[in-house]
Amino acid sequence: MFFPRLRRHAKWMFLFLALAFALGFVGFGVGAGGVGVGDILRGGGGGGVPSISDAEKRTFENPKDARAFRDLATAYQAAGRNDEAIQALEDYSRLRPKDTDALRELAGLYLTKASQAQQRAQIYQYRSDYLAPGGAVDSIIQIGGQPLDPGPISSAVTSSLQTEISVALSEAQSAAASAVGAYRRIAEAKPKDPSVQLELAQAAQSANDTATAIAAYEGFLRLAPDDPTAPEVRRLLKQLRSTSTTG
Repeated sequence: MFFPRLRRHAKWMFLFLALAFALGFVGFGVGAGGVGVGDILRGGGGGGVPSISDAEKRTFENPKDARAFRDLATAYQAAGRNDEAIQALEDYSRLRPKDTDALRELAGLYLTKASQAQQRAQIYQYRSDYLAPGGAVDSIIQIGGQPLDPGPISSAVTSSLQTEISVALSEAQSAAASAVGAYRRIAEAKPKDPSVQLELAQAAQSANDTATAIAAYEGFLRLAPDDPTAPEVRRLLKQLRSTSTTG
């Protein structure tokens, strides 16, 4: 009896640490190389990659061919076309709403998209800080021994970059919210699976959706109160509740 329990506990601990690691990458704006939570949970890809043109043809010929949309999503991912892969997986999930593996993959793609948008926002912010009046450029470039006064061009570029920052951050937030939505659909398909509640909670936390994260962590504890990760989940819950109350 001991070893079966040990294997189950090891599975939960691995799941918790894998999610925390993967979502931590998203939270810190790194890990945008196309690997999402779904890749970690599935242990990576493998096998042959379908042809985009063949898969597209199959979807056009039969819009209810779920396998064609699944293959199309795989082909798009292999080509680095993540937005199109997301759409193909959304189409597939409408035809096969109970396929939780596909939903996890979809959530991973959304998290990757959020991470990439966060990176863009950070790069735009660096550029804006560099070009801002009184910034590095103005202090380096001097005329007659005096720093260059900020001109209309520099101000216009800075303003444009601020717009880009807002757009990128909005895209990141939208993608993170879509990832949470995918995990909600998994939770609806598997309401008694504590690991799903943990996935939903971690995704919601990465998206700053505190209410959903709290509810999902609570759901995990109801389903697996004696799990080895329960103490850490209780610590996170306490922290989130404190943050929510302060906010």
